[in-house]
Amino acid sequence: MATPTPELNATVADVTRRIRERSAERRALYEARMADQHRRGVHRGELSCGNLAHGFAACGTEDKGRLKLMNSANLGVVSSYNDMLSAHQPLEDYPAILKEAARAMGSTAQFAGGVPAMCDGVTQGQPGMELSLFSREVIAMATAVALSHNMFDAALYLGVCDKIVPGLFIGAARFGHLPALFVPAGPMESGLPNKEKARIRQLYAEGKVGRDELLEAESASYHSPGTCTFYGTANSNQLMMEIMGLHLPGASFVNPGTPLREALTRYAAEQAIRNTEVGGDYRPFYRQIDERAIVNAMVGLLASGGSTNHTLHLVAMAAAAGLTITWDDFTALSAVTPSLTRIYPNGQADVNHFQAAGGMSLLIRELLGAGLIHGDIPTVFGSDLTAYTREPFLEDGKLTWREGPTESLDRDVLRGVADPFAPTGGLTVLDGNLGRGVIKVSAVAEAHRLVEAPARIFEDQNELKAAFEAGELDRDVVVVVRYQGPKANGMPELHKLTPYLGVLQDRGFQVALVTDGRMSGASGKVPAAIHMTPEALDGGPLARLRDGDIVRLDANAGTLEVGVSADAWADREVGEPHLDHYHVGLGRELFAGFRHLASGSEQGASVFGGFEADDLARQAGQIHDEDA
Repeated sequence: MATPTPELNATVADVTRRIRERSAERRALYEARMADQHRRGVHRGELSCGNLAHGFAACGTEDKGRLKLMNSANLGVVSSYNDMLSAHQPLEDYPAILKEAARAMGSTAQFAGGVPAMCDGVTQGQPGMELSLFSREVIAMATAVALSHNMFDAALYLGVCDKIVPGLFIGAARFGHLPALFVPAGPMESGLPNKEKARIRQLYAEGKVGRDELLEAESASYHSPGTCTFYGTANSNQLMMEIMGLHLPGASFVNPGTPLREALTRYAAEQAIRNTEVGGDYRPFYRQIDERAIVNAMVGLLASGGSTNHTLHLVAMAAAAGLTITWDDFTALSAVTPSLTRIYPNGQADVNHFQAAGGMSLLIRELLGAGLIHGDIPTVFGSDLTAYTREPFLEDGKLTWREGPTESLDRDVLRGVADPFAPTGGLTVLDGNLGRGVIKVSAVAEAHRLVEAPARIFEDQNELKAAFEAGELDRDVVVVVRYQGPKANGMPELHKLTPYLGVLQDRGFQVALVTDGRMSGASGKVPAAIHMTPEALDGGPLARLRDGDIVRLDANAGTLEVGVSADAWADREVGEPHLDHYHVGLGRELFAGFRHLASGSEQGASVFGGFEADDLARQAGQIHDEDA
């Protein structure tokens, strides 16, 4: 029997209720469609003989024999493997491990398909970054293609990094009649301390060290197979999957290439088989992921100072499961969620230190104990989320789970709810006459959370370097980089700017960044108002700004204002941007349709049109087929 959990926090309960109520019709339509798909057949039993013969033609004799019968499970493996990127390279061996584990259970597994995986670290500041956000949609569609053969009783999703897991999740949601289990690869071992890496980057920005020294530092930081160890979007993904019950307990941050990592991978196949209809404990995705699981993910992100990218991704992910969440939900939850971790860039420790200090089992234990997350959600393992206060171990070569620590082993990295690093979460929504945006404040010192200074406008991030080197920014300044939204150029991350802005802040100036682009989970010590919406290309307020306008960013009050009278502001003309150089080269021309279709940031910057939301509007006569 599950351990009783404390009464749910009133704000968490209220946000959950509001999501459920605003999503009621949309969610009901989603569930009805998934139930209908289940009734029509969730596996190869619905295929004709010709269909089925094509589906197992390449299999060995043993697997063919099992696939001809309908009393064993067949797992579809969808993977983001490639051998260039460190986070995905460990996935190379997973299909063989998963197939072997399935055979040992009397079942089968097939590699259903691969999805693309790009690295924002490689493309940072480069044209390829303009494809990054939309790769989430490509991954979701590639997942659908992989699973479209209808050969599978459940799916295993192998992915780690920024857009990969959200894309896989969206694909999994649209195949919600299938049980789903997400299988991570784990972080690389710790390398050069993050504080030293940041120091070298700033010295390079000032011209005090050369490229050789910079490359040496970067290579010592990112040095082996596995996920980067700072707490950005990739590791935020892992936290979300675990706190929603889509991972095995404790699977998120086990290093690759270890016996425990392989044992967890093997067990993932075994558990996925148990969760199928033929396995006797049918646990489809659509019954598992509801508003409670999404709220858990939001609270987990806020408690850990997770990636701001998920103010986009979680909105799109929830929508794929028939749920509507807003930035105001993040704001409400942030007000009652304490900051429990200090992981770089919010501190100097990395995710390996977090794991050693107590990791996910302790974080989940603390949040459950305080009534800040839902313990009664269905999970892929155990009966509910209380199973996730346990940690995996190998005992005589056999995988087992034991209760995790009840207190932090390093209070500089991880703390309990009774003694948090801060009483509220690390994310704030900004609102004002410049639009709406988000800011990650967990790494921003209190002294830098209010900035009021003249604006300096840029329409290309590369222009900032020249202005910095010319000394034009050696003053209090609010740097505005506009026309970086999803419709303008695909909404790239702008971390290339961070070292320059950090140098200015260290020189004693008031500095802030305002942009309709992204900064992601590595947002650092400089206050950055990001994801501004409406974006400048849609006639958003940033398009009316001029050099010298006084901009006031107050992260504590949640406001972002320009000191211009309403009448003068209304009289300003919107400039004509020059964006052609963003739209051609390195495949960017292939994404013109995506840029045209993209929704605003608060709607997830998605090209999918709202799923059930549009269908319901059409049923109500608000959208005609010719307009769709």
